[in-house]
Amino acid sequence: MRTIDFVAGARPNFMKLSPVLRAIETLGLIDARIIHTGQHYDYGMNEVFFKQLGIPEPHVHLEVGSGSHGAQTARILERYEAHLLKSPPIATVVFGDVNSTIACALASVKLGIPVVHVEAGLRSRDRTMPEEINRILTDAVADLLLVSEPSGITNLEGEGVARDKIRFVGNVMIDVLVRELPRAEALKTYKRLGLKRRAYGLATVHRPSNADDPAVLERLLLYLRDLSGRLPIVFPVHPRTRNAAKKAGLEKLLSTGYPFVAVEPLPYLENLCLMASAAMVLTDSGGMQEETSFLKIPCLTLRENTERPVTIQKGTSRLVGNDIGAVKNAVDDILQGRWPPGEEIELWDGHASERVAASISERFCH
Repeated sequence: MRTIDFVAGARPNFMKLSPVLRAIETLGLIDARIIHTGQHYDYGMNEVFFKQLGIPEPHVHLEVGSGSHGAQTARILERYEAHLLKSPPIATVVFGDVNSTIACALASVKLGIPVVHVEAGLRSRDRTMPEEINRILTDAVADLLLVSEPSGITNLEGEGVARDKIRFVGNVMIDVLVRELPRAEALKTYKRLGLKRRAYGLATVHRPSNADDPAVLERLLLYLRDLSGRLPIVFPVHPRTRNAAKKAGLEKLLSTGYPFVAVEPLPYLENLCLMASAAMVLTDSGGMQEETSFLKIPCLTLRENTERPVTIQKGTSRLVGNDIGAVKNAVDDILQGRWPPGEEIELWDGHASERVAASISERFCH
């Protein structure tokens, strides 16, 4: 069998990696080598995910840890290049839009190793987002671009990517959700937190536009605490958000106590259970935007833009930014039953990973 590297470095990568590895193994044509860059380096943000999702122990650990965007990207590029020079694969598969994505894509293409980008073509049109830069540059050097929603095809063709490099495969994140939802719902995590199904909201904040500006973070936390008087709120605290709150002297706003339940970052299954059983979700996470649209859970997206427009056009998401007036209006719409139910989204059917595996095998094994 021919060896292909599959790179994961941050929490969303692990979830997308899981079903793709299973589909690759089923085909039996590729020796999949897992590269763990260590971009998210604490136990709660990745080893738990490997265990829950049944991902084998990575073959290579780059152990880059945290750092500025430039420093982290440079470390990943340098260490992955050293690995490639010792043991080159026939291709490198990268996921999403994190620093590991662009760093490993660059290291590969500079050595003449083809790159496959899973979740290609997504565009927010906001170049202040580090992820947007990573997406654009990764797509520019990729040889096979696997797209999760129709906007990706339009975006890539508009940037001059040849159509024969693009495959519309659907959303591999939904594959994980479909497979794991029964196991997640059986946990009844909300009961452990003293909550009732469909009688609470789930909120997460981690993006720089919300977490790094003390005034914005304070405004959002004060509103969530106020909202919890109408609807209990579960708030898993991302490490970035906790650090930002501590730096800004806002730690008291993260104190927990019903009806505002602040918890540590949750493993995937527990988070999925809370999401699937919530009355609404307030988040700046792109992945949760997608998951709530599939689950038909109302989602207030705390961003001014999105690289996942299908979640707005056909899903259950609405862009509200961090403007509290817009958030309040959206919450009222949900609580008063005025939220659109959402539609089925093309190829978000639980079989995207099979199409990913078939596309990779067709390109590199025939």
